[in-house]
Formats: sequence, C-alpha cells, structure tokens
Amino acid sequence: MMGENRRLAAVVKLAQGMAAAHTPRESWRAAALGACQALEGNFAALSVWERERGRLRVLVNVGELAPGEEEFPEDETYPVHQFPEITEFLHERWAAGGEPNAWVETDEGPAAGRPGYCHRRVTALRRRGRRCCVVAPIVQHGRAWGELYVARTADAPLFTRSDADFATVLAAVVAAGLAQTERLEEARRLAFTDALTGLANRRAVDVRLEEAIERHRADGVPVSLVVCDLNGLKRVNDTLGHAVGDRLLERFGSVLSLCGAMVPGALVARLGGDEFCLLAVGPSADEVVKAADELCRRAAELELGEGVACGVASTEDDIGPVRSARRLFRLADAAQYRAKALRADRPVVAGREGPEDPVVRLLDEPPPAPLSSAERRRFRGRRPPESCGS
Repeated sequence: MMGENRRLAAVVKLAQGMAAAHTPRESWRAAALGACQALEGNFAALSVWERERGRLRVLVNVGELAPGEEEFPEDETYPVHQFPEITEFLHERWAAGGEPNAWVETDEGPAAGRPGYCHRRVTALRRRGRRCCVVAPIVQHGRAWGELYVARTADAPLFTRSDADFATVLAAVVAAGLAQTERLEEARRLAFTDALTGLANRRAVDVRLEEAIERHRADGVPVSLVVCDLNGLKRVNDTLGHAVGDRLLERFGSVLSLCGAMVPGALVARLGGDEFCLLAVGPSADEVVKAADELCRRAAELELGEGVACGVASTEDDIGPVRSARRLFRLADAAQYRAKALRADRPVVAGREGPEDPVVRLLDEPPPAPLSSAERRRFRGRRPPESCGS
C-alpha cells in the first residue's frame, strides 16, 4: 500500500502539473498522467460526459496504449447506455445524498465499490490485456462532468478499496484543476475577443501577426493582411442611433467571417470602431485578394452602411522586404486609405501598380528635410502673393 506521505506528494504533483498547463489539452494530459503515476497504473484516460449527445467522449489516453488507442483521439466515444453507471450510479446515488466515490472493476467483474456490473468495461479490460481498473467520477458544479479511468496490466496487483478511495481524492483534484483551466481559457478568450462581434480583437491580431512575420523571415511563409474600414457608420449612428450602428457592425462582422472562411486558417478581427482586418498565413496573395473582393461585393449589398474601403498587403507582392509586423500593417492600412480616397468598390492591393506603386512609394518616401533656422526666418518674413490678397 502506498504510504500517506507518498500519496500526498502524488496529489501535490498532479495539482502542480495541471496548474502548469497552458491549454486544455495540456491540462487533460497532466490530469491523466498524474493520476496514472499516483495510482501506479500503466494506463489512464480522461473522459467527458456529453449529455446533449448521450455519450462518453475520451479526451486523452496516456501510458501503455493498446492497438487502436491514441493519445488525443479524434472520436473515441461510447454511448451512455453501454455504461449505465454514468446515469444511474453517478446521478441517482448523488441525488439520494450519496458521494461520487470511485470503484474498482477486474477482468472477472466488479470488485471494490460495486456500482453495478458493467460487462463493457470487463470486455475492454480482457481485450486490451489489462487486469483491473479504477473508475473515479469527476464532478463539476454538482453534476457529473466525466470520469477518470486508471488500469493495471495482468502482472500487477489488483486495485484495493484504499486505491478506490484515493482515486476519489485524485478525481476531486482533477475537477478543481479543470475548473481553473476553464476559467483561464475564458479569460484568454475574453482578452482576445471583440465583445460586440465575437471576432478576434486588435490584441489577437498583433500577437498572431508578430508570429507570422517571424515565420515569414525564417521560412518564407506568405503572410497577407487585409485592413478594411466600414463606410457610413457615423451616418448610421447619427441618424438611426448607436444600437442600429452596432447591428451594422455585427452584420459586417458576420460577412467578414463568411469571406474569411474562403481562406484556410485566416484570422478575422475587429480592430476597433469601424475598422476590421483579415490575416492569412500560408495561402497565396491571390486567394486573399479574391476573398477581399468578395467582401467588398457583399458589404456593398448590406442594407445599412455604404460599403467598405479595403486594402491588402502581402509578402508575395512587390512591397519590398517585410522585416516587421508594423511595416505590413502600415502598407495594408495605406492601401485601405487609398481605396477610401478613390471610393473604390474593390480592394486596393499594395505593390500591384508597377515600380511607382503609390501605396509603397508613399510609405517608403523619406520625409521632407526640416527647414533650417535661417530658412524658417526667411519663410516667416515673406509677404503673401498678391493673388492671395483681397
């Protein structure tokens, strides 16, 4: 039997592993691996009960995997009716005031805990060469969230009642860790999401664009950025009210999301106010321009607003070396301003108007040299031309 100090150390290690996780997947893996080590098993799995689909879905498998098992399975699911304890033991027993205790099953049937014979689990143990397993319910907000499953091979000792009690403690630690992960994920989502449209926000674009430019500099991966300004929002706000203006922003956000789906892996975002963007890493510039063209067409058909001014900048076009995210952003922004000035109904693409491309030239022209003190004095001393007089 594992000593109390060793078990306490195992609990602490599991909690620390989950706390160090940065993503849900890392958290799931840390939970299963920590429980497997704590219970001296050779295999562990973490599963979630998807009530709306009536199934138990495996999130992660760790340890010695049997043929057909994957660490992060795409679709390893089991209908709930195959595991009656999910609905009976994990719900009705609690409703009657019981506790969500773990139990042990062997390749010959139920053992410690005895929630009810489950031939599916017994069959699975035999098929995968495992002798026994301990199943611990995971509870979130007073309801069954899923289960923690740890198994041992045929040459290992059977789990005991003490092991099942310890698994119950581990499941509670896992539940707390999962709740923390969910809170962090929600905080991250809010930090990188525009509250009105549900698109990404400027912070998300800045982070992704910096990473994209690093990839471009290292591996030559194409990076394209579309910056667009929704025309007519101020008029809508002034004449119809800000609630209607918000609906226009939401509607355009949906159109942008639809057009962004034309470009694999694109990130669509609201930068703030009436400015939006689309960031693509990998697809060709022509694919991005095609999506931007469709965006202009659909925006012009919106019931409210006056279309969109759209500018595109891509590392695949003749815009000079792109060594920073700031340069690509400024080019796309300048192209958008040119589209607005021209009242263009199609995107303006930086670098596609020849060697004297106005967008690139405007950005790359050195600013005029400042006047010297003597020149400033001469300028201030000049009389205005006669034609400017009354």
